[in-house]
Amino acid sequence: MESTIFSLLPPILAIAMVLITRRVLLSLGVGIISAALILHNFSPVESATSLWTAFQLSFWDEGFNAYNVFIILFILSLGVITALVTLSGGSRAFAEWALKRVKSRRGAKLLTAFIGILIFIDDYFNALAVGQIARPITDTHKISRAKLAYFIDSTSAPVCVVSPISSWGAYLISLLGGIFTTYAIVAYTPLEAFVLMAPMNYYVVAAIAMVFFVATTDFDLFAMKEHERRALETGQLYDPEKDVAGEIKEEFPVHNHGKVRDLVFPIVTLIVATVGAMLITGQQAGESWNLFTIFENTDVPKSLLIGGLAGVAVALLLYLLQFGKNPEADAGYISTAFISGIRSMMPAVLILIFAWALTYLISELKTGEYLAQIVSNNNIPEWILPALLFILTAIMAFSTGTSWGSFGILIPIGADVAMAVNPELLLPVLSAVLAGAVFGDHCSPISDTTIMSATGAGSNLYDHVTTQLPYALISAVIAAIGYLVLGFTGSAWIGLGTVVVLLVILFVFWTMKEKAQAQTV
Repeated sequence: MESTIFSLLPPILAIAMVLITRRVLLSLGVGIISAALILHNFSPVESATSLWTAFQLSFWDEGFNAYNVFIILFILSLGVITALVTLSGGSRAFAEWALKRVKSRRGAKLLTAFIGILIFIDDYFNALAVGQIARPITDTHKISRAKLAYFIDSTSAPVCVVSPISSWGAYLISLLGGIFTTYAIVAYTPLEAFVLMAPMNYYVVAAIAMVFFVATTDFDLFAMKEHERRALETGQLYDPEKDVAGEIKEEFPVHNHGKVRDLVFPIVTLIVATVGAMLITGQQAGESWNLFTIFENTDVPKSLLIGGLAGVAVALLLYLLQFGKNPEADAGYISTAFISGIRSMMPAVLILIFAWALTYLISELKTGEYLAQIVSNNNIPEWILPALLFILTAIMAFSTGTSWGSFGILIPIGADVAMAVNPELLLPVLSAVLAGAVFGDHCSPISDTTIMSATGAGSNLYDHVTTQLPYALISAVIAAIGYLVLGFTGSAWIGLGTVVVLLVILFVFWTMKEKAQAQTV
C-alpha cells in the first residue's frame, strides 16, 4: 500500500486521536501500529518486526545513531541545567532582576519575540534556548506557557528558513546547488537565489508579523484566550491537570544566595559553546573557513550536546561556589537536581522517539511521494502553481511531521514543474515550498520542532498545537492569497504587497474592534 491514498491514514489517525483524546503518546502509538500494519498488509509478524526497526532506528541505524542520541542527551542536559539553576536560586534572582527592568507584560512578550529572532542558528537550539532565557521573565508577568510556546515556535523555524547562516540555510542552499547544476542555471548562485527567495516566503512574513502583533496587543484567539485568562486571574501558567515537559517537580530550598549570573552564565556558556562547536565541526568537515561552507557541514547534534554539557558544568560550578556561604547548600541536592532535571524532560524525549518512529514508517509508506504525484501527474495551470505547491507542501509537512523531509521531496519536484512550465516561476515556486513546509510543521503535533517548542516553553504539547493553530491558519490564508496574486500577476513584489496590505487590514480591524469594546465597558 506504499505511495497510495492508504499511506495517509496513519498520520491522519495519529493527528485525529491527539485532537480527540489529548493523549499524545497513545495517539502516536496508534499511528505507529497502524502504519506498520498497512505497510505489511496486516501481517502480524512482519508488522511487529517493522515496529522494532522503527524504534531501534532512533538509536541504531546501521551503526550508532549519533544524530538522534545526541539530540536526546541535549534535551536531558537542558533539564539538568534548569534544575541546577533552580537549586542555586538563579531563576528566582533573574526573575526579580527582570521584574525591575521589564515592567510590563507587553515588554516581556516583545523581549521574547526579539530573542526568538536573534537566536537563528538552528531551530532545535532556538526552541530550547529561548525557553530557558524567556521563561523566568514571562512567568513573572503571568504570561501563559502556551503563549510562550507560540512565540518560540513561530520565530524559530520561520527565521531559520530565511537565514543563510543557519543549519536550515546551509541545507537549503545545498539543495538549490544540485538543482542549479541539473538545469545549468548560471544567472545567480545558490546563495544569491536563497537571499532573493526570502521576501517571497509569504508565510514567514505573515507569521513573524503576527508574532509581534500578538506581543504588542491582546490578540488572543479561542483556546489562547482561555490560557491567558487563567494565567492573569489565577497565576496558573498552564493546565495543572496536564503533563508539562521541562517543569521541575521537586521543591528545592528557598534562599537569597542566588545571583543573576547563576542563570545567565550557564545560558551564555550554552550558546557560546554550541556556536563554537558548530564552527569547529563545520570547518573540520568542510576544510574551509568560509562561513556558508561551515554551516553546510557542521555537526548540529554534536555541537548541541557539547553546548549542553558545558552549560551543565558551569551551572554545577556556580552552585558549588555557594558552599560555605549558603547554609542551605548540600551536596545531596546535586544528585536530586540531576535526577529531577532528567525526569522533567522524559515526556518530551518519549514523544520525540515516538514521533521519529512514526516518521520512519510514514517514509516507508511513501506518503510524501504520493502527495507529490498529485502535482506531477496533473496538468496544472501556470498561475496557480505557487499557491498549489504551498498547500501541498503544508499537507505533506503536517502529515509527516518533518519540514526537511518535505523540502527533500518537493523542492526537486517543484523545480521540475517550474522549469517545464515557466522558468521564471522557479524561485517563487521554491519559496512557496519552503513556506508550506514551515506552515505544515507549525500545525503538526507529530513535528519534532513543535515538540521542542512546547518543551522549551514548559507547555503541554496538545495545548501548544491548539493555541498556535488559529494564528498559523490566518498567516497561511494570507500567504496563499499572496501566492495566488504572485502567480496571476507574475510579480513577487505585488504578491508581497498584497500580504502586507492584508496584514495591515487585519491588525487595524482588530485594534478598532478592541477600542470599540473598551469604550462600551
